[in-house]
This record gives sequence, structure tokens and C-alpha cells, in this order.
Amino acid sequence: MPCHKIQAGGLPHCIGSLPRLKISCSLMIQDRTISTRPPRVYLETYGCQMNVADSQTITSILRRAGYDSIDRPDDADVILLNTCAIREHAEERVLGRLTALARIKESRPEVKLGLLGCMAQHNRAAIVEKASYLDVVAGPDSYRRLPEMLGEIGQIGFDPAVDVRLDRTETYADISPDFGGGVRAYVTAMRGCDRFCAFCVVPYVRGRERSIPPTDLMREIRDLASRGVKEIVLLGQTVNAYRYDGTDFGGLLKMIARIEGIERIRFTSPHPSDVSESMIEAMATEPKVQPHLHLPLQSGSDRVLAAMERGYNVAQYLDLVARVRAAIPAIALSTDIIVGFHGEAESDFDATVSMMREVGYDSSFMFKYSVREHTRAFKLGDSVSEEEKQRRLTALIAIQEEMSLDRYRALVGQTFPVLVEGPARRGEGRLAGKTPQFKTAIFPGADDVRVGETVNVRVDSATGHSLLGTALL
Repeated sequence: MPCHKIQAGGLPHCIGSLPRLKISCSLMIQDRTISTRPPRVYLETYGCQMNVADSQTITSILRRAGYDSIDRPDDADVILLNTCAIREHAEERVLGRLTALARIKESRPEVKLGLLGCMAQHNRAAIVEKASYLDVVAGPDSYRRLPEMLGEIGQIGFDPAVDVRLDRTETYADISPDFGGGVRAYVTAMRGCDRFCAFCVVPYVRGRERSIPPTDLMREIRDLASRGVKEIVLLGQTVNAYRYDGTDFGGLLKMIARIEGIERIRFTSPHPSDVSESMIEAMATEPKVQPHLHLPLQSGSDRVLAAMERGYNVAQYLDLVARVRAAIPAIALSTDIIVGFHGEAESDFDATVSMMREVGYDSSFMFKYSVREHTRAFKLGDSVSEEEKQRRLTALIAIQEEMSLDRYRALVGQTFPVLVEGPARRGEGRLAGKTPQFKTAIFPGADDVRVGETVNVRVDSATGHSLLGTALL
């Protein structure tokens, strides 16, 4: 699932805290009522949308246990970081952040500091050694035990409370995440991954695939619709591998499309090998399923794709693109690409460049290969220098920026229904929202246009990242 900051479009990413929740209680001591506050938790989230959704589940679990969420670590009794382990840089960044947050413990030793998520699962021994001040280390399948683990601190000596066991049955399906508001909500449809691509740690840190029962998904989505959510984004490491008691991913999309109040349905990230005719048919025939498909390529070289153990070759990928575009002519395509995988020669990189130009992506998430311990490719090492990786990445970014600008400018003069999300980042009275193809549209606000409404916007001009237009009221 993409979580890199270099992008032209794509789904949003979160690094920050979740909304504040308020709980109150009182305690009777020596016949006097003393007002007390619940323990306060600061939660910071790194990585992909799966981590954002997990943080909402964590907040719900802790709220049920009597904790209050706040948005400042300096005021917290418990500080938690929900982390990503996809790339080495992400781990380095989190360790740096932990070091900074540990200073709060120096002045207030009673503060509890915890590391959660994929990074905790991936490298817990080394992390505990480097960050000896940690009180809690919990993997993605251990969030249900967080209140218990926090309560154990101080009762088990100086060692942190650690639970990184993978659980093939844990889906958190019975827990309603604490939705933070807005017109879009992320809903986890699957957990884990069975693909075992050579470069990827996800199967090792999130476990094997398991799908959430449709009844639980429908309940959660209906609740979100009742709270004003207009757009649902289904999440999974390989979300289109969804299977539950005869319901495949295409069938799931059709079920969600019948929920009143939900106007748009999206999903990320599918695997090319799991794109079925059922899924394509649902996208083509269900108006609520939006014409945007994130289709990770990773490399345009058959030799590198085989080494990555991706399960498809260039010809099969191009055939899939052709079938999708034939069925859904208005579709926008985005992708993931890795440069500098072990053994990637200049000719392999050239093949990736050619593939990018042939497909003509609307946007791309592009990464330098990072050797990750526990992956199948770990033992191969790193054969491409950091300087060469950076050169190739810079070249791909320039190519995608050029293509994105061309594709966005080609839309000038057209009109799109835009779901209004709120003020544009550079306000000045302008509003922003997404087209069905998940392109950002920016237009002057009007008194009768509200967040959550869908308005027709005529595109007057474009950059490589947004459409600038006029609302047709």
C-alpha cells in the first residue's frame, strides 16, 4: 500500500494525532469526592491508510477502557506511536521521534511510552535495545490487549510489556473504530497478506490474509453513512483478494453499493493478479464504484518482476490494463514503482521507463528499494548504489510529473461531479474536493455550497496535481 510523500495524486496519508475524546469520572477518598480525569493518551500515526484505520481501532479500544485522547504529547499520561516498517527510512524516523518523546519521560517518569504496529512487529528485539525507555511494544494483532498491557507496567519489573504474536483469527470486526469525521472514511476489509513478494515485510508483520465478514462491514458502513460519510475507501494489503463464504471482492462492492447514503466507493491497494472479471464488472456497472484504480507495477522488467516474485509479467499487466480501460473508459490509473531492486540493471530501468510511458499513469508512488530484514530478498543484499537509486528515482519523478501535467491539462473544458471536502489548503475562499477519478478540484466557494455536497465543476485550468475550475450552480 503506498505511503510515500513523492506522488502526483493518490490517496491521502496521515502522520499526526487522532481527534480528542472526552470522558469524565470521580473518585471517593476519605468521604470526600475528588474530581479526577481519565488517563490521557496521545497517539501518533505513521504510514499507510491501514495504519490510520488501525489507530481509529486503537482509540476505540482505549476509550472503552476509560482513556481520553488528546492532541499534545506534553499533556499525555500515555504516548503511543503506531508505526510502519515498509522502508528503513521510516524506522529511522520513528526512532528519532521516540528519542524526542523520551525527554517527556525524563521530566515525568510516570508517563508511559509505547511503540505499536508494523515496526514493533518487525524488529522488536533491536528496538527494545535501542529504546530502553519503552514501556509497551505491541504488534498489529495485539491492540485488544493494550489496556491490560498498560496496566501491567510497573508490575513486571523494568522490562516493557511486549505482545507481538500474530493471530490468524484477529480481525477486530466487533470493534467500531473511532471515526474522526469528514466525508470520507477508511474501512478495513482485509488484514494480512499471502503474496510474499520478495521485497515486502507485510506478510511477516501483519500475518496471513483474513477477510472481515460482510455483515460486520455492512454494519460499520451503515453507521458511517448515518454520520454523514459519503465516500468509503475499503482497505487491505491485497484488498481485491477478499473472500468470505462465497462473497468475492466484486460481490462485496455490489453489496456496499446498495447502502443508502454512501455515494462513492473506492479501495486500495489491489494486486494485479487478483483483479477478477467480477471486480472489473462491478466497477463498470455500479455507478457508486469510482473510476480510479491503483494498480501497483513495481517494475517494467520481466526479469526484475520475476526476482520480486510478483506473480505476473509485463504482457499480462498490459493485457489487464487494456481490459480495464475497455470496460471503464473514464478510468484513472495510478501505480507503485520501486527503483534499485537487487540486480536491476540500466536496461531493466529503461524497461520501467518505457512501461510508464506506454501505460500513461495519472499518478505514481515511487520508491527507492530498501533492504528489509526477514524478507526473501534480504539475503541478496543491495547491488545498486544509493546514488544510482536516487538518479533513477529523480528521473521517474520527472517523467511522471510531465505525464500528470499532460493528463490534467487534457481535462480543461470538461465538467466533473466533485464531492466537496472543505476549504482548499490555500484558502482564499476556495473549496476543494475530488472528482470520480480522485483528482483534486479547487474552485471558488459559494454560500449555497456545503461540505459533503456534490457539485459540478468545470475545469478552467490545471497543474500537474490539481484541477482549477468553476462550480456550475
